[in-house]
Amino acid sequence: NIDLMSLSAHKIHGPKGIGALYIKKGTKIDSLIHGGGQELNKRAGTENVAMIVGFTKALELSLREDKKSILKLRNKLIDGILNNIPESYLNGDKEKRLYNNVNISFHYVEGEAILLLLNKEGVAASSGSACTSKSLEPSHVLLALGVDYDLAHSSTRFTLSEYTTEEEIDFIIDLMPKIIKRLREISSLKRKEE
Repeated sequence: NIDLMSLSAHKIHGPKGIGALYIKKGTKIDSLIHGGGQELNKRAGTENVAMIVGFTKALELSLREDKKSILKLRNKLIDGILNNIPESYLNGDKEKRLYNNVNISFHYVEGEAILLLLNKEGVAASSGSACTSKSLEPSHVLLALGVDYDLAHSSTRFTLSEYTTEEEIDFIIDLMPKIIKRLREISSLKRKEE
């Protein structure tokens, strides 16, 4: 029951700048680039074969990923953060989510400040999508899910893969309470009871 679905290679360790678009038969879309007859007359231009091959290989390798071990690490990270940091909230359902996705919000802190301190410790995370990285607005997806504006502003997303180790998860579980405590101590955001 999907009409259109876009896929990005870099989300599965493939090359940046290549993707795929699934179009359900009968779904009408306008041409993106007019000219040649490539891509069923929807996007003219010579295909980048090397990138396509890279995407194909990344897809092939991702299908072999041990999703159960990644899921176990994901759940450990979620539980470790939620159980050790008061007023932390999982964004989305715990079970009905991607097996490698953790997105958590924290009251009284800014997501960008969390990212700065994580980066200082060598941890890569994000507070939104790359396409909105220059925006100071919180994720429109979280807002659409009903997450409070200030809470959505503090969201932090970790994406795991087969290369993520249990030691790295333990490191983040130990690090996050320290980061959140430090940021709450200097936060200009007011607690509701104040």
